[in-house]
This record gives sequence, structure tokens and C-alpha cells, in this order.
Amino acid sequence: MAGHSHSANIRHKKGANDAKRGKIFSKHARAIFVAARLGGGDPEMNLRLKYAIEKAKSDNTPKDNIERAIRKGCGESDGASYETVIYEGYLAGGVAVLIDTLTDNRNRTVPELRSILERRGGNLAASGSVAWIFEQKSIFRVSAENKSEEDLLEVAAEVGADDVERVGPSFEIVAEARSFAEIRNALGEQRIEVEAAEITYRPKNTVEIEDENMGRKVFEALDDLENCDDVQNTYANFEMDEALLEKLAE
Repeated sequence: MAGHSHSANIRHKKGANDAKRGKIFSKHARAIFVAARLGGGDPEMNLRLKYAIEKAKSDNTPKDNIERAIRKGCGESDGASYETVIYEGYLAGGVAVLIDTLTDNRNRTVPELRSILERRGGNLAASGSVAWIFEQKSIFRVSAENKSEEDLLEVAAEVGADDVERVGPSFEIVAEARSFAEIRNALGEQRIEVEAAEITYRPKNTVEIEDENMGRKVFEALDDLENCDDVQNTYANFEMDEALLEKLAE
């Protein structure tokens, strides 16, 4: 579970029990398989594959699972034809949500997403009705132990990043999505250790949630969405104070 009262972007995480971990591993394997099939099995030559592997490792996906997915993606045998589709919708309370899917059958995925959203007080929206609320950004997380905010602001300016934000024990360097590889290389050249790096969606405006029941509906919807096999990530534009966030996370 992830959320910060100062941060507009909430990326909802699943728990660490065995069943959910298995589902997480399966989703990472699917993303790696597709990346390898589209761009080859060398992560240094295939940024999409490199990014998929990094995300898988951040969730402790076993090395064998990763290597098997790469081999399968590079194989000659026929397999399912997956495509990336981002669906748009609303959760309870008018919270906007982007649903990033990897599917081999839209006719299966759409009804399932619609059912989940409507069951939790939301609805699936038309294309373009929600996407404008979000912007795609590169995020690099750096430990605050070894670098000061001033140091990172200087570095961010040099590499063309937008901003540096304090998030708990870390700093986040925010940049344009198209600059991901360039900034990642620049940070490496300056020997700045990156704890995590991803391309994500951040909302330009947010909905404040103060009511516990409303917050619970939003969290339950996000849980249901991320338990859907076709869903890779969800991005929602709500904020809530730390006390309510922790209460719901329990």
C-alpha cells in the first residue's frame, strides 16, 4: 500500500501474502514476455524490457521467472498476442482512475473492468474523458541519507529534470517521460545510486478524500482492479491525510 498526503499520485500496492505475490509475479512475467517479443531479449538494447525487469526485481520476482519469460518471449513458438490498453474511469466520489492493462482479449477485459467499477460505486468512462487529468512522468527515487536536497536540485537542473520532492526517507526526482533513459544514464555517470525508477502517471488536479467510507470504497475498487489478471497498474487522483491513509491501510 502506498500513499502520501503531500503527493497527488497514488499508486495502489497489493499485499505480500503468497496468493497475491504469485499474481504479481505472473503480471511481471507477462510484461517481460511482451517486451522481449517486441524488442528482443537484450535489456541494454530494449528499454521496455529493461524497465519491465527492473519493476519485476523491485517486487522480488524470482530470477528464474524473469529468465523464463525472456526465453519464452524470444522463442519461435506461437503464443498469445498481447496489447497494452489504458482504460479510463471514475471511482467513488468522482476520483479519476487510469487502468493500465496488458490483454489478449479486449472483449473479456472491458466487461470485467466495468463490473468491478460499478460494483464499487464507479464507472468505466469514454476514451479521453479522464486521460487529460494525468501526465506521464519519469520518477527516480534516491535515498536521503547520502544526498541533500540542494545536491539533488543541482543535479536535477543539470540533467533537465522538473523537480525534486521529499518522500519519507527518500527524494524523488521528477522528469518528463521521454527523458527516462537520458536521466537514468546521467545519474549513473554521476554515481548517484537510484533506489527505484519508473515511468508513471501523475494527476494535474486531485480529489481530497476526508470520509472514511468513501476512502474505503476507493481502496476496495483499486484492490479489485489490481487483482484482475489483465491489469498491470492503476493510477488515481485522490489525496487523503496520513491518519486516514494509515487507518484504511490496516
